[in-house]
Amino acid sequence: MRRFIALSLVAAGVLATSPAAVADSGTVIRRTSYGIPHVLAHDYRGVGQGLGYAFAEDNACVMAEIVVTLSAERSRWFGPDNLASDLYYQRLNQSAVVERQLAHGPSKQARDLVRGYVAGFNRYLAQNGLPEACRNWARPITEIDVWRRVHQVAGLTGSEGFQEQLVSAQPPGTALAAPARVSTERPGSNGIALGRQATAAGTGMVLGNPHFDWADTWRFYQHHLTIPGELNVSGAGLYGVPVVNIGHNDRLGWTHTASEAQTITLSQLTLVPGDPTSYLVDGKPQRMIAEQVTVGDTTRTLYRTPDGPVVEDDRALRWTDTTAFVLRDANQGNLQVIDQWLAIARARSVPDLQKALTRHQALPWVNTIASDATGTAYYGDIQVVPHVTDEQRARCGVNAPIGLVVLDGSRSDCGWGTDPDAVTPGRFGPHRLPSLIRRDHVSNMNDSPWLANPAAPLTGYPSLVGDVGTERSARTRVGLDMIGTNTFTPSTLEQAMFGNRNLTAEQGRAAVVAMCQANPTLPANDGSLVDVRAACSTLASWPGTGDTGPESRGAYFWRSFIALSGRPGTNLWQVPFDPADPVHTPRGINAADPGVQRAFADTVRAFGVAGVAVDVPLDAVQQYEGIPIHGCRGPEGCFNVISVPGPPRPGVAPEIPHGTSFVMAVELTKNGPRMSSMLIYGQSADPASPHHTDQARLYARKQWVKGEFTEREIARNPELTVRHLR
Repeated sequence: MRRFIALSLVAAGVLATSPAAVADSGTVIRRTSYGIPHVLAHDYRGVGQGLGYAFAEDNACVMAEIVVTLSAERSRWFGPDNLASDLYYQRLNQSAVVERQLAHGPSKQARDLVRGYVAGFNRYLAQNGLPEACRNWARPITEIDVWRRVHQVAGLTGSEGFQEQLVSAQPPGTALAAPARVSTERPGSNGIALGRQATAAGTGMVLGNPHFDWADTWRFYQHHLTIPGELNVSGAGLYGVPVVNIGHNDRLGWTHTASEAQTITLSQLTLVPGDPTSYLVDGKPQRMIAEQVTVGDTTRTLYRTPDGPVVEDDRALRWTDTTAFVLRDANQGNLQVIDQWLAIARARSVPDLQKALTRHQALPWVNTIASDATGTAYYGDIQVVPHVTDEQRARCGVNAPIGLVVLDGSRSDCGWGTDPDAVTPGRFGPHRLPSLIRRDHVSNMNDSPWLANPAAPLTGYPSLVGDVGTERSARTRVGLDMIGTNTFTPSTLEQAMFGNRNLTAEQGRAAVVAMCQANPTLPANDGSLVDVRAACSTLASWPGTGDTGPESRGAYFWRSFIALSGRPGTNLWQVPFDPADPVHTPRGINAADPGVQRAFADTVRAFGVAGVAVDVPLDAVQQYEGIPIHGCRGPEGCFNVISVPGPPRPGVAPEIPHGTSFVMAVELTKNGPRMSSMLIYGQSADPASPHHTDQARLYARKQWVKGEFTEREIARNPELTVRHLR
């Protein structure tokens, strides 16, 4: 019946198959299977309006929560535990950094897109009312709300990760305790681009696989935007940002992975004796800038310098009588990301893409992996990177065990430099940043650029971008092994994605099983003996993959064992890392190592303490709304990442905090793109929506959503619905 209605609409002229004809009637939203909106309009404001309206249909309450957060109102609506978040965003809003950048930054197209997005979102609210679930705190959104969201996304791996440390930094002697830094999963991804030498048809292919938080506010939304003769792009973008972040047009496909490049640096200040809010630069005293920030009944004085805010934690970054630390973020004020992603969307080839990246240089913290219809593959880390050279790090670096670059803030010659070709002062120019064009393949799985293609290692870039000649992660190694010298078709690329290989199990399960079969009891870390026979039998029967189902018993135990095997003092590998063979080393688990054996015993004990059977199936611990979700963790050597941690903890129900979210496999042919996709958690975060779990059920069966890009393909969709916004 739905197909009959769609075809009847075409016949009646309500839905035309000509883009120009539809665009003439205003903005048109066509939804195909799984609720994917295809927005057609004659200008940027029109496509923005259609996207905003469609997104509000699916996720009005999530957008409302994003706006509450960015407006520094979480404490008001969600309780006092949100005070740090509110102080952080209230301070940011008081600085008017977004408003200042809007005064001279984004293009007319970017502004029109955001303006339309806001109008479409609010139009939906006006027509349908505020959703019951968020009626108390939802409101119509503004353009500033959306631009603040853009700025938040740009700073995701920078200042955003230091919120509590930035709003709790206080001079010594105050009662406010310095907060601890909590380790969290950073955004990750896999990206593979295949050139004509690696595909059966001599085409280009791209596999995009971002690993993001599954929390509602950091999800992806899939959509297709068309302005005839100007823009035709399909893919997915983060909630609240009206662009395609990862996607394709008719000639080019691209994806992004989180880069190893550092986008923030710290400066260690030398304080004026007796005055902890003054510091020395080249021997001359400078006063910190004091800022009064008020949220509700709380007013806090926070401090900054011209380079950035003072930051403090309870370990290496203590504010003492002699030193304090300042955080400088290269993405502060970065609203150019909208124009950057629009330029990528309009690029028609790899050379066009590289020009777009170097012209804007506004990608905030990601690598780009792409291929085009000529079968040319591309890798580039052309993004925002602070201009801190290796010579400067050696001359100005301060030894602080925090994993970040810390510079000497007492010397003016230790500040950021700049390059002539840098779009924004203080950054490395594009010529300093690594890129690679190939006819076979390029990839990145969140390691440095070094092995984007092992046959052509990248070197010579600044160490702030990443290292060279060091061990690659198990996920990188399994990804490179998946590519190998294979020749791909769309179906084999899809199969590789959901093959759920587990590299550590492939290389070490047999040795571990032989060890535990020979030693039915093993010493734990405290020296006590643990009966490991049940766990050993479970691993002997497990096929060693991240698949769910009856044969998944052992997968969660192995994950937990690998996590404990990484403890200091454990000699895990039989064959250590060899920089001459970085794709295949290290390898082989050293089951005879006492540390490995203690890790096995401690894993058995952890399962017992948590009341979890050692043979618990993966289905029982890895679910979304009751649907088993296949995949495994990156440190196990899994490409398809689902980051349910192990070992289990008493009283803590496992949930999926992070991992594979949107997946896109696209082939760029001379006749147009052929794309399959999967948005695991669906288009809507609303549990009542039919598009909340529909794709998760497909994913559980390792099925894909067939992409519809041309007008003919869209019109033929059997579940097509059409809405006109005039």
